[in-house]
Amino acid sequence: MYERKIPVDLDCPLRLTMSLIDSKWKSCLLDELRHGPMRPSELHKALPEAAPRVLDLQLKELVDDGLVAKTIYPELPPRSEYAITELGMTLIPIIDAMLEWGTKNERLFLEKYGAGKANAAGK
Repeated sequence: MYERKIPVDLDCPLRLTMSLIDSKWKSCLLDELRHGPMRPSELHKALPEAAPRVLDLQLKELVDDGLVAKTIYPELPPRSEYAITELGMTLIPIIDAMLEWGTKNERLFLEKYGAGKANAAGK
């Protein structure tokens, strides 16, 4: 059975929130799903820098945490979709704030780390 690498931290509300969206791709997955349900292949295409296995593991954690719902359609071949839940939607204002902060401060970090370094780091 799958077990999280980093357990959810219930000792502090900030650490709890960070425990749920702490990985590199979870916030990006939630951001993609805010616009509507997506199939796994669509999510993989939307985030090509991420390894499919990593996305699949992080989607599983998001489903287990109730932030994303997975629907498997009983057809041949089987088809599945992921959709953000009501609880997941409550994180969108946090993600929007992170996007705004990143946009506002991007120039500073491009100057600090250089455009080539930012691209090499996965920007």
